[in-house]
Formats: sequence, C-alpha cells, structure tokens
Amino acid sequence: MADSITKEQPLPTQPPQIHSGASSNGALESLKKKAQFAKRKVTTRQGWFGDYDYAWLCTPTLPFMKQKRRLPPFYALDQELPLILAISSGLQHALAMLAGLITPPIIFASALNLDAPTSAYMISASLIGCGIMSLVQISRIHLFKGYYIGTGLITVVGTSFATLSTANAIFDAMYKDGTCPMITAADGSVSRGACPDAYGMVLGTSLICSFLEIFMSFCSPRALKRIFPPIVTGTVILMIGASLIGESGAANWGGGSNACQSRPTSGIFQLCPTIFAPRPLPWGSPEFIGLGFLSFSIIILTEMYGSPFLRNISIIVGLVVGCIVAGAAGYMSDATIKSAPAITFLWVHRFKLGVYPPAILPMLAVYVSLAMEAIGDITASAEVSRQEVVGDVFDSRIQGGILGDGISGFVSALFTVTPLSTFAQNNGVIAITRCANRSAGRWCCFFLILFGVLGKISGVFLAIPNSVLGGVTTFLFANVVTSGVRVLANAPFGRRERFILAAALAIGVANLLRHDMFMFLFERVDVAGNKGLKGLFDSITIVLSTPCECFFYLRRFHHFHRYFHLHRYYHFYHRYFSLLLAILIFIFSSLIRRSHSSDT
Repeated sequence: MADSITKEQPLPTQPPQIHSGASSNGALESLKKKAQFAKRKVTTRQGWFGDYDYAWLCTPTLPFMKQKRRLPPFYALDQELPLILAISSGLQHALAMLAGLITPPIIFASALNLDAPTSAYMISASLIGCGIMSLVQISRIHLFKGYYIGTGLITVVGTSFATLSTANAIFDAMYKDGTCPMITAADGSVSRGACPDAYGMVLGTSLICSFLEIFMSFCSPRALKRIFPPIVTGTVILMIGASLIGESGAANWGGGSNACQSRPTSGIFQLCPTIFAPRPLPWGSPEFIGLGFLSFSIIILTEMYGSPFLRNISIIVGLVVGCIVAGAAGYMSDATIKSAPAITFLWVHRFKLGVYPPAILPMLAVYVSLAMEAIGDITASAEVSRQEVVGDVFDSRIQGGILGDGISGFVSALFTVTPLSTFAQNNGVIAITRCANRSAGRWCCFFLILFGVLGKISGVFLAIPNSVLGGVTTFLFANVVTSGVRVLANAPFGRRERFILAAALAIGVANLLRHDMFMFLFERVDVAGNKGLKGLFDSITIVLSTPCECFFYLRRFHHFHRYFHLHRYYHFYHRYFSLLLAILIFIFSSLIRRSHSSDT
C-alpha cells in the first residue's frame, strides 16, 4: 500500500491545441459528405424514386370496383425523401392552395375597378409573397432563448380570407366619404372609379396593425387560448365564411359581384360582368348558373372518384374543367393574357402606402382572428405530421407560427400584398400523401414563387369567367364555415355559452342578411369640422357593417366576464343593465336632436 502512494506532484496538463488544419479538414469532410449525398440523390434510382407507391397516388377510386387498401410509408419532418416524391408533393401543396391565393387579389381588384395589368400584378405579388413567407414558416428560425420565427412544419401561408369582408367594408366607406371617386355616366348611372390609393391605405393600415399580432406571439399560448376560447374563434371563422359566400361567392356565381348584380337598365353594368365582355348576360342568367354549377360538381366528383393526387387538387380540377367549357362556349377572352408580362416580380407596380384611421379598429380585430386561426391550423398540422401537441416544443411552434404570421402581415404590406395567414388546406395533402417532410414544403414554396414570376399565369387567372370562379370560391368559403363549425364542436357548450352565442348571432346574422342595417346610424349627427369624431363614427360603422367583427367585439364580453371575475357582480349588473342601456340611448338621441336642431 505504501509503495502505491505517489509522492511527486503531477505535471500540469497542457491545454488542448486547436489546429486550423483539423478544423479545415472537418469542414472539408462535411462538404464531401454533402456532395456524396447530392450525387447519390441524383444518380441512383433510390434517390429519385425511393420505395413510395406512386401507382397508389395516381389510381382513381372507381365505383363498383374492389380495390385493395394499401398505404405508402409515412415520411416524417426531416426524413430523407426521394426527389420525385418531394417535387410531386410540393406541387400538390402549391396547387391545393392556388385557388385560395388568387381569389382575394381578384376580388380586391374587382371591388376597386383596377385595370388588367395592375390586377395581374396583384395576383403575381400574392403568389410570390406567399412563397417567400411560407419558406420562413417552414424553416423555423431561432431568435433567442425559447423564441422562434416559424413552426418547423409544412405551414404554408396565404392571403387571408378574414381580410376580404373587412376590406370590402373599408372600400365602401372610402367611396362613400369621397376618398375614392364615383363616376356618373351620361345616362345618369353612377359607378365606382378606379381607386388604387384605397388598396394602398389598406396595406398601410395592415402594416401598423401587424404589431399587435407580433406582440401577441410573445404571450403564453395558454393565456391566448384563455383570452380567446374556441367559442370565440369558431364563431368568428363561421361568420367570415358566411359573409364571403354572400358578398363574393354567390354574387360571382350569378355573373359578377359588381354593380351588374342589381340588373340596371342602362350603363356598362346592365349586363355581367360588363357590356364589353365576350358574351355578356344579365345577372343570374341560367348560362352563368350552369357554368358555376359545373365547376362545383366537378369538385365533388373529383373528391368522390379521383385519385389521391387529383383529390388534393380538386379545386384546380374544377377551375380547369369550367374554363375549358366556358372557353369553348365563348365566355373567355385572351385580352388579359396578352396584356400580362411574360416575367414579373414584386414592386413592378407600386401603391402609395397610407393609413385610413377608421380602418384601424377593424384591422386590429382581423389580426386577432388571424392569430387564433393560426393556433388551430398549427395544431392540426402538428397532429397530421405526427408531432406532439402538448409540451414546450409544441408551445414554441405556436409562438413561432403566430410571430411568423405577424411578421408576414408587416412584410406582406411592403410586398404590396394584404395580410397573410396560415392555410389549413395543406393538412389534407399531408394526410392523404402521408408526407410531412419539410423538403416537400420547400418545393411548394419554389412552385408558388415560380407561378408568381411567370406573369402570363396571372393573366390566365384573370381570364377565368366570374361564374366559374364563383362556383369554386363558394365551395372554398363554405370550407371556411365548416372550419368554424369544427372549432365550435370542440368547445364546451353549457347554458351560459349557448345564451351568449345566441345573443351574438342575433346581431351577426342580422347584419349579414341586411348589410345596411347600421350604415345610417350617425347620419344625423353633425361632425362638420371634427375629423376625429367623424373617423370614430366611420370606424364604428365599419365594425358594425362587418358581421364577423361585430360578432367578435360582442363576444369579447365572454372573456372579460370570466377573466375579471365579473360573475361576482352578476346580480348587480343584470339588475341595472337595462338602466345603463336606457342612459346610453338617451345620450345618443340627445346628440342627434341637438344636431338636427342646429341644422334647422
């Protein structure tokens, strides 16, 4: 034992030496491995095709035929993916969301009477912006601590439908207050003039309001769900879809959503879409209804009997078949295709950014609804991608997705595109193809940017007849309604929730069926010289004229009632609510009487 004891001090250990040659060798080895991986990808059958069952992907489901149910392998987020499958899955994702991406800019351009080159540019800018910001969502960029930008899933973004109904109400207010011009024809008919500045004001307003969603992304997802429970988000989504069906989908199905739907007896809108169309007809003509119904029916038949690939792009199939029949019957013109440039990109056309103060309050509500919609879409994407839907990783995906949505709203305004939000259509593509790999998402972004750069494609989209587009978009907007119903189905539903939902629906549905219900609320109030008060009244009118936002602000009572424990004072405010309402009515009536007396 004594001999084993060391009596000398050990020599100091030399610090490790970092040799630049070793680090450079490591970098060379990494680069060499990547080169070998790329070579194997493009030179071997396994790298191109893998073990995927492509026959299953292209086999239709025909009636009266027995078919073996066989499923291809599931490809996880970062699993090695064959090139052909990555490209085909990315194309399916791009085509699945294509109809949803082109619809909002077409509707905006039609509402503002913009010319064909500007309208085509808006479609191209929407496709390019969606491709770029989808790439950010898929990449999941780490910021600091536990905060990210993006979800790290195949989370694609598109031009939000929630903006449509709000923007239409804003445009109506701009034409009403003289911000946008009205044109009086020789026969006395009045129509809207082109107003690109109105689009610029919507872009500028959405840019400053996007900071609300950016701020919300740094809040706890659990707190956001508590503040905005499913009964709030579900009903808002439902009302958005319902209002879009009436304002845009069904109106275009009948021939057009412009002034022709009132069937005037003179002027350029006495026939739809205008008297200068290849084959103009009165609104609601059976030819228009038939074309829209053809596209609508093709979507249903493709979903029933099509192959998995065709089912993923059933909307595009409906558009293509409808356009083929419409073109053969003479309802299409190639003027927009000829006027569109062969190659285009962002900022070819620019809009003067501005802020329309009455639109700030409605746009804030839009961003809140986008954040809540993103939570549901990201949860569905995580489930179908076989990722955890609880825990810190999932919460970071929610945080990154909402932050990505907020930044998309800011950047999209600079891209001359209205606010972007996460799309749910792609979850169906993942479920059918069993491919949740992010490589497919990157190829989807590539195809979207390619479609946007090729300007002639936007010209083709503009040439689609309104009735064909209406039949397809009615189905799209009905899917929005279904999404809201699905969210409501998962919400707790007691007597109290039913009462609040009924009260809010009473206002929302009434406003949906009669849009002019609140248009004359402050008509007799004298606001001459007081721009601030006029802006406030216009903002209130826009909110009340948009069913989903009217519904949203009324439903916020549900949260404040519980969050601030107002149920302790339920008997008090229940007893004096009628008195408070009477006082408010008295104040408003006094203002109106004073204004009326001053006028007389």
